[in-house]
Amino acid sequence: MVASRNAITQNHAKAIVHLNSNFVSVMPYAFMPKLSQPELVFDTNKQWFGETMSGIKADIETLQAQKLGVMLKPHIWVWNGNFTGDIKMFSEEDWIQFEDNYKKYILAFAHLAESMKVKLFCIGTELNSFVNQRPVFWCSLIDEVKSVYSGDLTYAENWDTYTEVYFWDSLDFIGIDAYFPISNSKTPGFEEAFLKWEILKEDLKAYSKDFQTRVLFTEYGYRSIDFAGEKPWVSKRVEDKSNENAQLNLLKALHQSLWKEDWFAGGFLWKWFPYYNLKSDRHRNRFSIQGKKSEAYLKEFYADH
Repeated sequence: MVASRNAITQNHAKAIVHLNSNFVSVMPYAFMPKLSQPELVFDTNKQWFGETMSGIKADIETLQAQKLGVMLKPHIWVWNGNFTGDIKMFSEEDWIQFEDNYKKYILAFAHLAESMKVKLFCIGTELNSFVNQRPVFWCSLIDEVKSVYSGDLTYAENWDTYTEVYFWDSLDFIGIDAYFPISNSKTPGFEEAFLKWEILKEDLKAYSKDFQTRVLFTEYGYRSIDFAGEKPWVSKRVEDKSNENAQLNLLKALHQSLWKEDWFAGGFLWKWFPYYNLKSDRHRNRFSIQGKKSEAYLKEFYADH
């Protein structure tokens, strides 16, 4: 669920229940000036309400009132939209400062998650370089989070680097932001996409078995656009026309291939806007399923699963 300027209402939460969803990802944000600068700012009055501590707390209360499970999934936003997987300090002093800032950020929300009985907490999102370069810190962070939070833990790594994470056996789920390339077709057919997932899932299944830990798609989704399966990780705005069938076929294929596997724990669809204007064309060719063919499909699919 995308953070909003204002707190969500019970009607916003009921819309998610109406979709037959049972879990929601709630995402606070911290901000960095550059990939190589250790400053990390969060919970300020300059942020949207839904990104702050008080906003996250209010939204979780509203979602829980509708019996929805919550994953609390902190993100970092780097100035100019640089990729968080490339975060890298150039001195030990800066690394130590950044680690201290990141630990404060994560532990603040881990404490909140525990106080609100949040079912699932994610210790980071797409931080490949940080994870690989600072293993002592990450193993220590996991221990500290476990000392204050008693629910399930995961970490969200990108589809192409999840095998580089070394601490999956310390967590409850292998978290993958699952933007795997699926098809080069303008409008991928269901069969084509399904067969691709049948190939991909063999590696996922084997990886899950190696760690004796189930796979969770901490993010998955497709834009409603031509060639949506070619580079699903691309999120930039484009002026191209909408292609709802591309989005629909790709979602159906993923679900039909994976959802009943016992090593697979499900996934969080990217993305859902509480304050969504169905009369606006702003998201007509983007990730949201709202007001599109995929919304009706997903409601039916979730009802059966």
